[in-house]
Amino acid sequence: MEHLYEKVAYLRGLAEGMELKESSKEGKVLLQIIETLEEFTDAIVELDENQLELTDYVETLDEDLEDVEDELYEEELDSLEIQCPECKEVLFIDDEDLLDDENIQCPECNEEVEIEESKEN
Repeated sequence: MEHLYEKVAYLRGLAEGMELKESSKEGKVLLQIIETLEEFTDAIVELDENQLELTDYVETLDEDLEDVEDELYEEELDSLEIQCPECKEVLFIDDEDLLDDENIQCPECNEEVEIEESKEN
């Protein structure tokens, strides 16, 4: 944003080189325009700095969210989703339970669900 400050300084130098009197109408208008341009430049620089801070913050949030998603999806990959043939309730079975039992009891209807049968579906 340094180039904006340089351009405003150049305009100020041109105005001073024109030797306009600050008391004249033209001098007042030109100086007011240059001061307004300086204020715009300050505002743009501040917005740019804020935008950079927000970009860094969003990138940090994105990385944190990615870690959370990895953790959640990793857990989902370690389980099996089956449906009870009796009540149609969807059951999630951990890999540990898959190793321990060939059947599991549905928590809704207490019906025995064969895991082997569900793996094939």
